[in-house]
Amino acid sequence: MKRFSVVGLVIMLAVLGAIEYYFYSAIKYSIRELKPSVRSIIWGVYIVLTLAWIISFFSFPYLRGNDVNKALRNFLISFTMGFLFMKLLIAIILLIDDVRRIIFYIANKFFTEGTAPSILNDGISRSEFISKLALLLGGSLFGGLVYGMTNRYNYSVKKIKLNFANLPLAFKGLRVIHISDIHTGSLNDLKAVAKGVELIMAQKPDMIFFTGDLVNNVSSEAVEFIPIFNQLNAPLGVYSILGNHDYGDYVEWDSIDAKRKNLDELKAIHKEIGWNLLLNDSVTIEKNGEKISVIGVENTSFKNRFKSYGNMQQAHAKSGENPFKILLSHDPSHWDGEVNSKYKDVDLTLSGHTHGFQFGVEIPWLKWSPVQYIYKQWAGLYKEGEQYLYVNRGFGFLGYPGRIGIMPEITCIDLV
Repeated sequence: MKRFSVVGLVIMLAVLGAIEYYFYSAIKYSIRELKPSVRSIIWGVYIVLTLAWIISFFSFPYLRGNDVNKALRNFLISFTMGFLFMKLLIAIILLIDDVRRIIFYIANKFFTEGTAPSILNDGISRSEFISKLALLLGGSLFGGLVYGMTNRYNYSVKKIKLNFANLPLAFKGLRVIHISDIHTGSLNDLKAVAKGVELIMAQKPDMIFFTGDLVNNVSSEAVEFIPIFNQLNAPLGVYSILGNHDYGDYVEWDSIDAKRKNLDELKAIHKEIGWNLLLNDSVTIEKNGEKISVIGVENTSFKNRFKSYGNMQQAHAKSGENPFKILLSHDPSHWDGEVNSKYKDVDLTLSGHTHGFQFGVEIPWLKWSPVQYIYKQWAGLYKEGEQYLYVNRGFGFLGYPGRIGIMPEITCIDLV
């Protein structure tokens, strides 16, 4: 299988070469006044790390298989991404400085001597300042990505209370736990995951909902976690749906039958764990003679890059005339795309998918993540009219094995 086309490889090497040039220039300029022995040590470290990074970078496409040790894979991904982003940030800053210097050079051609703009010199040249600033910011970014690895199992319980006028009296005070995006193919610490499950059960839920992406690519990733996740139980049941990664769309299969078999195996794992997998279906939950509906659709996305398998019309039709309805739908774009315009009787939609990008800022006066430029609803609670959407930030992680500012989430919702 070809991992890189020739043209793509040439472009990639050119970009990486430019980034490396700027990184090299920043180090050379910043250490030029140090002792020769110190400079030799720094250059030695630079060469070793750069060679290790190059090997890791081109090994990236081969790190997906289950035969690769997860801990090693997570380390290599963090190192590769961290080093790349660090160098990229440094290159961008120095490129901006080069543009500035070119502008000054051109401007000098149009001014007579003595009136031309001059570069400020207050004891440290502007270029030296920018070089050291670039290294400082790049190093901080790399350090932040390394630190973020320590947060990947730092589960956070988000507690919210929602009031619905049409919620049957028998369900007042119902406690719902919502988790999403476990991605067992990335998880390598079974004890940490087990503690997360214990934290879920400590909330004493009446119902538990899982909104998709149990695996990264293949069903076998989930097998070793069956004894852990079958500890999840609730009086009114545990219900689950599939996410975009559960269908095996990101793997090259030998045949269509092999892909179909993988999906069947994953569905069987949901059953073995004890989860009620809803595939464009609805179930009625009854308590003290009163009823609510739980609707589950297969992955339904209104973003072009993701395939849709869901049939909301079919799933909704099975929900009947019950007065209160909860929808499980993996991709939050489904809410604006269809739910809140065509299905006004869906009171609460639970989604995941975005992971909150695993990177962002959430403080009382600021909520930001790069993913917000792709998804309007990307983390937390949203409301339109009398309908609510909650987007879970994800239980696991994908790609970058860490979290910065956006912690793995267990959502605890009380219907009051």
